[in-house]
Amino acid sequence: MANNSLLGSKHGRRGEANHDAEFGCTPQELRTLMELRGADSVNTIKDSYGDVNGLCARLRTSPVEGLDGNSEDLERRTLFFGQNLIPPKKPKTFLRLVWEALQDLTLIILQVAALISLGLSFYSPPDVERRNCGEAASGAGEDEESDTGWIEGAAILLSVVCVVLVTAFNDWSKEKQFRGLQSRIEQEQKFTVVRGNQVIQILVSEIVCGDIAHVKYGDLIPADGVLIQSNDLKLDESPMTGESDLVKKSVDRDPALLSGTHVMEGSGKMLVIAVGENSQSGIIFKLLADGDAEEAKTKEEEEKVDKKKEDEDGITEVHPFCEGEEPEKKKKTPKREKSVLQGKLNKMAVQIGKAGLFMSLMTVIILITRFVIDTFWIQGISLTTECVSIYVQFLVKFFIIGVTVLVVAVPEGLPLAVTISLAYSVKKMMKDNNLVRHLDACETMGNATAICSDKTGTLTMNRMTVVQAHISGVFYKNLPQPGQIPATALDLLIHGIGVNCAYTTKIMPPEKEGGLARQVGNKTECALLGLSLHLQRDYQTIRNEFPEEKLFKVYTFNSTRKSMSTVLKNHDGSYRIYSKGASEILLKKCCKILSPTGLAKPFKPRDRDNMIMKVIEPMASEGLRTICLAYKDFNAADGEPDWEDETHILSGLTCIAVVGIEDPVRPEVPEAIRRCQRAGITVRMVTGDNINTARAIAIKCGILQPGEDFLCVEGKEFNKRIRDELGQIQQERIDKIWPNLRVLARSSPTDKHTLVKGIIDSTVLEKRQVVAVTGDGTNDGPALKKADVGFAMGIAGTDVAKEASDIILTDDNFSSIVKAVMWGRNVYDSISKFLQFQLTVNVVAVTVAFTGACITQDSPLKAVQMLWVNLIMDTLASLALATEPPTEALLLRSPYGRQKPLISRTMMKNILGHAVYQLTVIFTLLFCGETLLDIDSGRYAPLHAPPSEHYTIVFNTFVQMQIFNEINARKIHGERNVFDGILKNPVFCSILGGTFIIQIVIVQLGGKPFSCVPLNLEHWLWCIFLGFGSLLWGQLVSSIPTRWLKFLRAAGHGRQQEEIPEEELKEMKDENEIDHGEIELKRSQALWCRSLIRVSAQIRVVNAFRDSVSPYEGRATPKSRSSIHSFMSQPEFRVEDSVAQIPLIDEADCEDDAPTKRNSVVLPQPSPSNQRNNTMDHMVPLPGLIPTDSERLPPCPGSPLHSLETSL
Repeated sequence: MANNSLLGSKHGRRGEANHDAEFGCTPQELRTLMELRGADSVNTIKDSYGDVNGLCARLRTSPVEGLDGNSEDLERRTLFFGQNLIPPKKPKTFLRLVWEALQDLTLIILQVAALISLGLSFYSPPDVERRNCGEAASGAGEDEESDTGWIEGAAILLSVVCVVLVTAFNDWSKEKQFRGLQSRIEQEQKFTVVRGNQVIQILVSEIVCGDIAHVKYGDLIPADGVLIQSNDLKLDESPMTGESDLVKKSVDRDPALLSGTHVMEGSGKMLVIAVGENSQSGIIFKLLADGDAEEAKTKEEEEKVDKKKEDEDGITEVHPFCEGEEPEKKKKTPKREKSVLQGKLNKMAVQIGKAGLFMSLMTVIILITRFVIDTFWIQGISLTTECVSIYVQFLVKFFIIGVTVLVVAVPEGLPLAVTISLAYSVKKMMKDNNLVRHLDACETMGNATAICSDKTGTLTMNRMTVVQAHISGVFYKNLPQPGQIPATALDLLIHGIGVNCAYTTKIMPPEKEGGLARQVGNKTECALLGLSLHLQRDYQTIRNEFPEEKLFKVYTFNSTRKSMSTVLKNHDGSYRIYSKGASEILLKKCCKILSPTGLAKPFKPRDRDNMIMKVIEPMASEGLRTICLAYKDFNAADGEPDWEDETHILSGLTCIAVVGIEDPVRPEVPEAIRRCQRAGITVRMVTGDNINTARAIAIKCGILQPGEDFLCVEGKEFNKRIRDELGQIQQERIDKIWPNLRVLARSSPTDKHTLVKGIIDSTVLEKRQVVAVTGDGTNDGPALKKADVGFAMGIAGTDVAKEASDIILTDDNFSSIVKAVMWGRNVYDSISKFLQFQLTVNVVAVTVAFTGACITQDSPLKAVQMLWVNLIMDTLASLALATEPPTEALLLRSPYGRQKPLISRTMMKNILGHAVYQLTVIFTLLFCGETLLDIDSGRYAPLHAPPSEHYTIVFNTFVQMQIFNEINARKIHGERNVFDGILKNPVFCSILGGTFIIQIVIVQLGGKPFSCVPLNLEHWLWCIFLGFGSLLWGQLVSSIPTRWLKFLRAAGHGRQQEEIPEEELKEMKDENEIDHGEIELKRSQALWCRSLIRVSAQIRVVNAFRDSVSPYEGRATPKSRSSIHSFMSQPEFRVEDSVAQIPLIDEADCEDDAPTKRNSVVLPQPSPSNQRNNTMDHMVPLPGLIPTDSERLPPCPGSPLHSLETSL
């Protein structure tokens, strides 16, 4: 049989063209075979091919050695049977994206208005004098202006083209990046096959028909195939068949394995017989793709396609090759609900859009009303048909002004800013070992308040070694030499390790000389194989003696069993089972144990308790994972046991050994967890290890601190506490546990899901929790999907876990999660920065356009100028502010959470503060500019009047203020140094410089299209000076504490915020908001009070010496006179004299703490309630630091030396 592959290669080399004769079966024939299930499938294989080996012979492959891996043979197979890829949908062309961008309603309105303006500019009634149609229609040279009237309409159209091209380009680059991300995910997806008698991993796309593939627990089947050999194999076929129960697979009952289904238990080997478009899921995708193409043709075909879609619904999300095909479908439905930021942005965009629409309508109505009243009532002009075209031109002009107000008001830059920020972050996160599968998971991670992490491989190095052992009744603190172990026990131990570990697990030689041996496969099993090598016995010799095909039965590891067992059939008809698993679980099934002589002796419950106390608990307390190895013999005389009765099979075992496996904590993890805790994120460990091991690792990691009263419970105890008498889970019971829970040991994946769901649904804390979860196993899928952000392990994780996750940790390292938190918070802050900038421009531009139109019947900012401003504040500003790199300061504040408003009161202060400055400057220039700058007035210009120097200065000053205000927008918490880190963002600097240069070109060379005239140097300097004033004004705004401005309200709340009563909101006082103006005020008050106390103390000292009488006589107790400690402990004097240690302000007194000063003071002992929650270091004010009554002397002991010592 092993020569079949070789024959195939030779056959191919002879160059025969008839592939049917070469392979003995066609793709269509194999497709038909895969459509059969159960007994039908078995009978068809038996009738057509004899058995699976006969099918292997037809396909020229060996069930043991696989294909020979010859490149010519692989190419022929790919050519004949197809490639294991489903072609992704064609990406949208650039022209298609341009067309979609043109569908924007405001742009359509603008285009229609521009076309009408353009058409009317070429039409002028020849026999009508313009002055007969009113004063507004006359005033400018008709001949000159009629020639240039078309420029405004053309300029608007050109601006629309620019906006459309920029939008389309952004969409195109976004889709390109998304497809790159999907291809990266596909490239990392590998599968285990046998080629040339070697077990290797290849890319899923390289699997060919005839490959022998190993399937195991957690795999996503990549192609259709039939079983050659199986061990307790159970599959979840619900994605393909809708069958919710697990389907048991075996060679003699149901050998068909379908692509896209999940292996939930067991392992096996399969022959691949259908790949790519010929597989069952490939056929379905082809139908869907064809259906999409046919939809546009006829309604009948559309209905058929819809029916097919309904029949096959649910399959689209499971196939490993389809990720690039349905990116939007994956993101839209389940993920939109999760995204905290997205909900706030959508709500805010609608509110701003409504306000903009109202203002634009009001602008148009007021302009038309004023024009009608002025022309037909005040001037008394009668309506004539000759003047209609001129009046229509005015209406179009007013309409354009109204639409431009709407264009500026509508924040269409918001989605662009979000996309740019997320795309930039995702690209950078790849370098930090975070492969983001869903874009919005990135920003959600910034709001995370809790992380439920696995232990093995995430917090630990996942390089396991056996360091202690209890073998044959003797406890070895250090590993024994082979001669120290009885020969019988040694043979049993080595055989048990060799056959009862997955054959895909092995120890490979180091890649570099002198390096560590490579561990391939399950790391716990690698540790046992390492023990075998340490005892100078080669496990491979055992495996050669008992190849995988000769294993009689395998009970694979799963979360219920917590053990793995392998049955061997001996030559005399007897059986032996080797078992390994969690020590305290497997020891309960042992009734015997090997003695120091190598013989079995009884193992009573008292002996078991003694062993747990003297062996297992000491190992676990050192952070070691304990594994028990046992065996059992079945006599031939007793007949064949019932292998389905696991309880009987796995009872009455004989314990061979208990080993302690060390998995060292990753060196960077304790610091990463400390940073999480400082950032207000609670880290919980959820592990399958026993509670002693878990507690020891938690202490090493810093999850538990000595002296704390946080909870460490086992899964069994956890379930008891959260369920009522009827066994139902009660949320109020979970609420009593989870706030103090830090370690959940011996937990099942169901326990993890219950915990995650309980934390997310809980309302016991003021802040709703945002939970991140790590997982690597198949059964972690529900918890990963339920979590706000699911992290799958890129190395140890199963395909199912990766499929359910939002982010894949490519290095399985917890410290990478901390980087994800930092990037997530940076996304949130980047959006807030952009909002602060955009809303300032919105308020100013809309107010200027509206007020100017109402007073002067014309907008000071023309349509094309507004579009340029719109381009600055939408595309360019979003690109500049959304690419700010993250800083460590982001981890020095608490998470925003679900309820935090998008625009804080401090940001609102900045927006309104800068709007006041800009409006003051603009209106001053608009109504007094001609006097101040000695230029001609541009107000009340006729319809086609040439551009004025006056309005050009207004426009230029407005843009300069936006350029400088963009620098202010880099800081959203009122920080003074707005230039901090600006050079680290070259994109920001280049966009700022580029905007300034383009503005110079527009003003100096823009002419009529941009309604500009060239300005001289003096006017340019005035414009730049007024723009620079934004920076100076920003310093003044930052100095005003937000709490003084009682009228300010935050905006962009989450959904729950609206449900909070007003009184409670007042009490909360925006506890998460940072206000540096408030902090500086408090700091100055503290310094002033400190100085006042010192001066008054020194005056009292002088007076005391002069009068020889204590100023505190009659107020000081005898105890206070004699104790210097009681004096120094007076709260008024507990002040650090170091300038660097200026106390922070309590979050209840101000908006938030300064992010850079968070740990700058030594705090008094926290109350018990604070001790129970170490999620963040709450800054409490030092009592009495700022006296409430500055005139009242502080209580002080009688000795004046005490006051002197204090002042010193």
